[in-house]
Amino acid sequence: MRIGFVSTRLKGTDGVSLEVEKWSRLLSQMGHEVFFCAGELGGYASEGSLIPLMHFQHPAILSLNERAFGGHADQAAGQLMDEIHHIAAEILPSLRQFILSNHLDLIVVQNALAIPMNLPLGVCLSRVIEELHIDTIAHHHDFFWERTRFQVGGMLDFLDNYFPPHLPNIQHVTINSLAQNRLKARRGIGSVVVPNVHDFATPPPGIDGYNSDFREKIGLKGDDLLILQPTRVIQRKGIELSLELVNRLQLPKARLIITHSAGDEGLSYWHWIKHEASCMGVPLFLIDSWIAEARAIVNQHKQYTLWDAYPHADLVTYPSLYEGFGNALLETIYFKRLAVVNRYPVYVADLAPLGFKFIELEDFVAENAVRQVRQLLHSPEQVIQMTEENYQIAQEHFSLEVLHKKIQDLLSNLT
Repeated sequence: MRIGFVSTRLKGTDGVSLEVEKWSRLLSQMGHEVFFCAGELGGYASEGSLIPLMHFQHPAILSLNERAFGGHADQAAGQLMDEIHHIAAEILPSLRQFILSNHLDLIVVQNALAIPMNLPLGVCLSRVIEELHIDTIAHHHDFFWERTRFQVGGMLDFLDNYFPPHLPNIQHVTINSLAQNRLKARRGIGSVVVPNVHDFATPPPGIDGYNSDFREKIGLKGDDLLILQPTRVIQRKGIELSLELVNRLQLPKARLIITHSAGDEGLSYWHWIKHEASCMGVPLFLIDSWIAEARAIVNQHKQYTLWDAYPHADLVTYPSLYEGFGNALLETIYFKRLAVVNRYPVYVADLAPLGFKFIELEDFVAENAVRQVRQLLHSPEQVIQMTEENYQIAQEHFSLEVLHKKIQDLLSNLT
């Protein structure tokens, strides 16, 4: 088959782009031809079809989003809808051309029909899917009803029509059971759960000649305790829980390392986190300038990947309040690191029942969790046993082999 992946962005280390890479690699290994179309392309998708208006950071799209969901949402709803449909009509010929010129048998829409980061693209995709009667898999990572900023009364009917649309030639895929149940209850749409996965069959890389100086380069001394927060600085990541944990550990050499900046979600939370860290006396390092998609030397500045950071971590903190799934948690398991995890809803529903061994938080840092961390940091043999068990569980439930079977089932269901 000839299969096209469609999204707002296919570049970088966000969850959507990472999962598309895994899907496309497996589909290619299965003998299918894959194609890519997005508003920004890079890496594996760099030779795809670029349609700038599909990007959620295009100025016209940002303006629409501000008027639809901003603090002063546009009251001229009719005019706003007209502009959304007008831009959708601008995108449609290029998207139609991508499908027809590549003679696609199937498109896989990645999150663009779930979270309304690009309102016209949702409309455009619905139109082109109906017009061409093309088989479609809509892979939903985040729904609009899971984000408070999209809960604007004047937009809800519109969002329910297009995010996602209820069309007969679309197979819907969710990444966790909570999203599956909510989609069915809210919209009457059935879906298949395909969790995020990782290549557990390939052993994790370790410390080598390139990354052996990682600790030194980011400003740590040899005996410092590297506590890794492998996330962006956004509020739902619960970084304040990591700060409190480090503070209460009372370990003079502990350093909290955050790998990624806030991105497009504003700096207010970061400023607050820095203030809290200063008040608590927690040494805090934001190393986003050192972390890139690939190893490189840029202007005599050495750049590492996130995978260069994990092997150096003594402890990983993952205190998220909400996650669609948790790619960084799978990576932590892959690198066999000791981890502190907040019991966010998807973790409780889909991960915890499998028997993983983590130090768990319940939206606050209990004294028992602090004691566990202290004890395990001095019990390397126990940590090895825990992380090996986690690896085996993840390999059984979240491997590329599991994804291969899920994709085969989806393709066999095509009309």
